[in-house]
Amino acid sequence: MCNCDDHNHHHNRQTLTRRAALRGGVAATAAAASVAVGTTAATAQQANPYAAPAEPALPPSDMELDLSRAALVVTDPQVDFLHPEGVTWGVIGASVMEHNTVDNIEALFKAAKAADITTAVSPHYYYPTDHGWKFEGALEKLMHKIGMFDRKGPLNLDGFDGSGADWMPQYKKYIEDGKTIVTSPHKVYGNDTNDLSLQLRKQGVDQVILAGMSANLCTESHMRELLEDGFEVAVVRDATAAAMLPEGDGYLAALINFRYMANAVWSTEEAVAKIKAAS
Repeated sequence: MCNCDDHNHHHNRQTLTRRAALRGGVAATAAAASVAVGTTAATAQQANPYAAPAEPALPPSDMELDLSRAALVVTDPQVDFLHPEGVTWGVIGASVMEHNTVDNIEALFKAAKAADITTAVSPHYYYPTDHGWKFEGALEKLMHKIGMFDRKGPLNLDGFDGSGADWMPQYKKYIEDGKTIVTSPHKVYGNDTNDLSLQLRKQGVDQVILAGMSANLCTESHMRELLEDGFEVAVVRDATAAAMLPEGDGYLAALINFRYMANAVWSTEEAVAKIKAAS
């Protein structure tokens, strides 16, 4: 007579063995592919950790820019992130300078305005009531502690001009032209707490060229939320930057996720050329 428990145990053991073999096969294939890339690629990656992979595994982008349904979205183009007098400059300044972030963001603004496409900025503001939050993540604690993006109140602009919450001076002519959408503030990182998606939808937009600050925080969070909302998103990799802390390199963390998730990852030069070509 068949012992069902023994039979099931034998079947389960066979199944687990097959799964282990499959896992082993996948691991062996991945290891072989990794070795095949070669010493030269590994050396190049060590010299520049931000360099594109020599042998990409993911499919290339097929995003085609259509200006009739496209928008430039810039997250946090504000003094506290991008100016030497901003409160984060000590940890973010090297990244901003390495990627020429300030000038690259301006190049995108200029190209978007010349092409007359929808342009939106998603700012980060903290009001006095926000400092009364009962719990916060690590970066929220830090931002509140150093007074980042602080304003007197939602209807109060006292002390705003030239403050850390204000726009970078060179961006004001683009943002304050009466055409640029300035969304309600996002409060942590993503645009799920503001009206960006609504504003874009009302303009008939479903493609986004995304730039701004900072790479692994608000910019990446906006990318994720826009993707979840059904937008096609191209991230401009050198029109952002991030803090470098003992806890890790924020820019590298974001760049990996941009490559994994965005519909396209462009340089500023590529983005500007695509905007001009589509005009």
